[in-house]
Amino acid sequence: MKRRQKDKMIRMGFATCAFTSIIVLALIMIFLFMEGVPIFDVYPVQKFLFGREWYPTADPPDFGIFPLLVGSVCVTVASSAIAIPLGVMTAMYLAEIAGRRVRAVIKPIVELLAALPSVVIGFFGMVVFAPFLQDAFDVATGLNLFNAAVMLAFMSVPTICSISEDAIFGVPKDLKEASLALGATHWETMWRVILPASLSGISTAVILGMSRAIGETMVVLMVAGGAGLIPDSIFDPVRPMPSSIAAEMAEAPFRGDHYYALFATGIVLFVFTLAFNVLADQIAERHKQVGAATL
Repeated sequence: MKRRQKDKMIRMGFATCAFTSIIVLALIMIFLFMEGVPIFDVYPVQKFLFGREWYPTADPPDFGIFPLLVGSVCVTVASSAIAIPLGVMTAMYLAEIAGRRVRAVIKPIVELLAALPSVVIGFFGMVVFAPFLQDAFDVATGLNLFNAAVMLAFMSVPTICSISEDAIFGVPKDLKEASLALGATHWETMWRVILPASLSGISTAVILGMSRAIGETMVVLMVAGGAGLIPDSIFDPVRPMPSSIAAEMAEAPFRGDHYYALFATGIVLFVFTLAFNVLADQIAERHKQVGAATL
C-alpha cells in the first residue's frame, strides 16, 4: 500500500512539473502577443514584415523588419552549414573511430566548450576573429555575417556532438555486425547503416543545438555588425532580430510604438523558431522507427 502511494506521489510530482512548464510557457507567449500585437493598429502587418527600412525614431517612424528577418535566416543557415556537419562528424569519430584513451580526452574538452559564456565567445569573435577576417579576406569590417555564423556554430557544436554521440551509441550492435558480416567495410557501415539508424537522435541534437543559435542575443549583438541591411555576401554586416531587440529595448518608450514593434519582432522570432523546431521534429519522427526491429 505504501509503495502504491509513493508511486502515485511520484507520478503527481512529475505531472505537476510538466503542467507548470506548460503553463509558464503559455503565460510567456500570451504576454508576448499582448505586448506585440498593438503595433498593428497603427502600422500595417504587410509593411511591418516586408518593409526594408527600420527607423523607429524617425518622424514618421519606419518599422520594416525584413532586413532583420533576412539577417536572422542567413546567420542561422550559415551557422547550421558549419555546425551540423562538424558536430555529427565529430560524434561519429568519437563513437566509431577514436580509441578509448583518445575519446576520454577529446569528449570532455568538447563538452566543456558548452560551458563558455556567450559574452566570452562574442568577445573572442570581436577582438580576435574579426581582425583576422578583415586582414585575410580584405573586407571592410570583420564584424559581419560570417563572423556571427562561425561563433554561433562554435556554440552549437558541443551540444550537437554530445547528443549525436549518445544516439550513435544507442544503435543496436546487431545492425553493425550484420552489415560487417555481409561484407561491408567499416566506413560503409558507418555512413549507410549507423548514421541512418541514429538519425532520429541526431535530429534531436540538431534541434537543441541550433535552437540555441537562433535565439542567441549577445554573440550576434557583438560580432554581426549591427547594420539593418539585406546582405549581398557572407562578409556583409547584418542585424538579426535578437540583437535588434536587445540593443533597443532599453531605449524604447514604455508602451510606445517602438516598444510594441520590438515585441512584435519577438513574435516573428518566436514563430521562426517554432517553425524550425516543428520541421526538425518531423524529420526525427519520420526516422524514429529505423532500427533492428524494422530491419
